Amino acid sequence: MPDVHLVWDGLPFWLELKVSKGTRVNISPHQIAWHMAYYARGGSSFFLVKRAKERDIVLFGGDQGPEVLEKGCSAPCVLRTCGPASLFEGLRPILEARVPAALRPAP
Repeated sequence: MPDVHLVWDGLPFWLELKVSKGTRVNISPHQIAWHMAYYARGGSSFFLVKRAKERDIVLFGGDQGPEVLEKGCSAPCVLRTCGPASLFEGLRPILEARVPAALRPAP
C-alpha cells in the first residue's frame, strides 16, 4: 500500500513518496505491482520523487513503475516541478483526465 492517500476537491489518489540522491529510484516489486494493478483498474496513483541534489520534484504515473525502476529519474515523467504549489497546480488536470466526468464533484 502506498504512503499517502489523498482526496483533493473530491479527486482521490495515492502517492508513493521517494527521495533520490541521484537518478536511481528505489521501488520494490510489490510497490510496482500494487500501482500497476490500481492504475489499470482506473485508479489514480503516482510515484512522487524528491530529487535531493537537483532540488526538484518529479511525478510519475502509477503505470510507470517498471520504467522508473529501470531508468530512474531519467524516465519520462508526468510532471516535473520545483515546489508544492506548482505540483498541485499541474496535478489537477492529470487527475481530472483520469476521473470520468460523471464521477467528478460538482464545482
